Amino acid sequence: MRSESHSPARPSHTVSRNSGADALTVFISAFLLFQLQPITGRMVLPWFGGSSAVWTTCVLFFQALLLAGYLYAHAVVTGLRPPAQRALHIVLLCVSALALPLSLDAAWKPVDGSDPTLRLLLLLVCSAGLSYFVLSATTPLLQAWLAREPQAPVPYRLFALSNLGSMAALLSYPALVEPTMTLRQQSLSWSCGYAIFALSCASVAWRAGDLDRPVERAPAPERKAALRTLWTWMVLAFCPSAALLAVTTHLTQNVAPIPLLWVLPLALYLLSFILCFESVRWYRRGLWLPIFALAVVAMTSALLDNGRLLGLPLLIPLFCAGLFAVAMVCHGELAAMKPAASSLTQFYLMVAFGGMLGGLFVGLIAPRVFDAYYELPLVLLLSAVVAERTWRRNPSAW
Repeated sequence: MRSESHSPARPSHTVSRNSGADALTVFISAFLLFQLQPITGRMVLPWFGGSSAVWTTCVLFFQALLLAGYLYAHAVVTGLRPPAQRALHIVLLCVSALALPLSLDAAWKPVDGSDPTLRLLLLLVCSAGLSYFVLSATTPLLQAWLAREPQAPVPYRLFALSNLGSMAALLSYPALVEPTMTLRQQSLSWSCGYAIFALSCASVAWRAGDLDRPVERAPAPERKAALRTLWTWMVLAFCPSAALLAVTTHLTQNVAPIPLLWVLPLALYLLSFILCFESVRWYRRGLWLPIFALAVVAMTSALLDNGRLLGLPLLIPLFCAGLFAVAMVCHGELAAMKPAASSLTQFYLMVAFGGMLGGLFVGLIAPRVFDAYYELPLVLLLSAVVAERTWRRNPSAW
């Protein structure tokens, strides 16, 4: 038995009578979520410029809104009865659809040389905020609803499907969307996709509101996750998120300023989520912990050597492979600690919170606190400590 997990050792492949609609809605929402970020970024660049401060502001805004969406899902599922959940979410879907098509209001365009951060944040809130918020809440909310289906398993595999949708959006934007469509066409196409999503999600919400069957609860001692477990969830999400940004920063600034180089680390980060939450067969401690240890040692050595020994052809594969190893171990341990359905939204909330803290640490805190590039070594050290502690607490998992 796993000491922390309340889910079965092997995922059930039982599906509910409407799981196809849930799966399609989750995939579309994740795809639109990851398409919205580059489209919005492209739209604001002519007004605010392409400085790192603008990009950092956009990234942190979307991370904060993702956390807000997960918090909303947790509050709705735990605080409202199913009919009220249905009504509230359908109203949000309708209101967000009224803001279509996606566009920018010229009133927010900077008019002087003052700090544009606040104006940019307000512009993002008014143009894409509600749509992004609704999309962010979709995966945890629909999983919680699906858990009410008669004989349905705890649907964590939808989280893998969500990340698959995110990866599809990530890879298709620079390869297909950006080269073939104008910004106006991108905006209209995304808006049409959001309208389809809103109808699909409203249909799922309408059906979910009729399922007034309470989610099966864990035994009384397990009903509320212990503080230490919440902390572990958060740190396991923090480490790969911080490693993603730290590796991306190191590769683009210190190794090779190659356009779109950031796509590869992010794709590997998402792939680790897909594999770890799709099935237990992809993450095995006996295989991944030695790979993880080797990756940490290799990346640390490359940082100390400043890449002189390996050279450019090997540095990029080394750091990308090392990031993937860190993400697989952390996300694999997260998947091994999946809780019962009663704590599903709380689990996702802590994962989102940890991910946002990782972005804040690398994007805002570290550059202002450290006088040299210490972010990645610290993240690697923390990842090793967390992996060792998690293994000690839960030695029999996978």
